[in-house]
Amino acid sequence: MKRDMDFLRLLILEIEAGKDWYETTSDEIAEILQVEARGLSKADAERLEYHLTLLEDAGLAEFTKTGDGWIPERLTWAGHDFADSVRDEEVWRKTKEGAQAAKGFTVDLLRALAKGFLKKQIEDRTGIALDL
Repeated sequence: MKRDMDFLRLLILEIEAGKDWYETTSDEIAEILQVEARGLSKADAERLEYHLTLLEDAGLAEFTKTGDGWIPERLTWAGHDFADSVRDEEVWRKTKEGAQAAKGFTVDLLRALAKGFLKKQIEDRTGIALDL
């Protein structure tokens, strides 16, 4: 499965905003378990679980896993930094364009690139050059 950075960004921003539950039981599994289906395809459930695992592996968020979903416990310091650096849509667009122009990217590279765009915005708006 491919890593979807837009989806990871969405998940981080949702957790930061207080989302407290991610259902990962597909309708197919719900039928087998004879529980209420919630409209989640097997592919969507697998995609969600994969990306939540990536957030955890990257040290951006911590979760408690249950039999049918994930409970976000918190964003880590790095998770909050990532959210702060990619929250703005324009900064995110420019960050993705820069990464695509380089023909590759990592979470750390995206964070650094977004931080660079934010630094430039601050300098442009305040006239203060930041030494970061």
